[in-house]
Amino acid sequence: MNQLLRVQNFNVSRDGFGAGENQSLERPFGDVDPGDMFAWAGATASWPMRTDPGGSRGLDDYFTRDYARNIGAEIMGRNKFGPQRGPWHDHEWRGWWGDEPPFRTPVFVLTHHERPSFTLSDTTFHFVDDDPATVLEQARDAAGGKDVRLGGGATTIRQFLDADLVDTMHVAVSQVELGSGVQLWKSPDELLDRFHLDVVPSPSGVTHHLFWRR
Repeated sequence: MNQLLRVQNFNVSRDGFGAGENQSLERPFGDVDPGDMFAWAGATASWPMRTDPGGSRGLDDYFTRDYARNIGAEIMGRNKFGPQRGPWHDHEWRGWWGDEPPFRTPVFVLTHHERPSFTLSDTTFHFVDDDPATVLEQARDAAGGKDVRLGGGATTIRQFLDADLVDTMHVAVSQVELGSGVQLWKSPDELLDRFHLDVVPSPSGVTHHLFWRR
């Protein structure tokens, strides 16, 4: 069975940044309001953190529903797990998501500073210091035949793109402009030598970019 490495629902600004500068515990996306970047997803009926009834249906909701479909493991960079840099000073802090992380699969966190694995609810975090191909092999073994999601951030996605390991990508481009930060691309055209691309505008104002291997 062919296990795909998929980027799904990854958000960037109009100028290609996945996060602003000055990321911190209080501001995971740095100098950008995540409510502006992710407004399209938060407005959908299928948004997993929705506490009130309602929400939009249609294209944006389709992508929100599709987030977990056939995903058996996730790979993420250390910056997505948390704002700390260098050696771990606090093993008690276990990520942004509290006791119920949204992944519900094994998660492989790329870091030069390994630490013991731990489990929260039905998500187990593993901390690995290996090259992208080796980490992908570990994630595929753990995925039980399902696909692997490459969760970000932008630097991590670029690493796997540069290693030619990504099979499909869905990138949602918001109308926010950042000017600096962690950049996925200067233009999506950079990837057209290796990927087909469909660009689908949504009534919400976000533009969905769908890439698949040539």
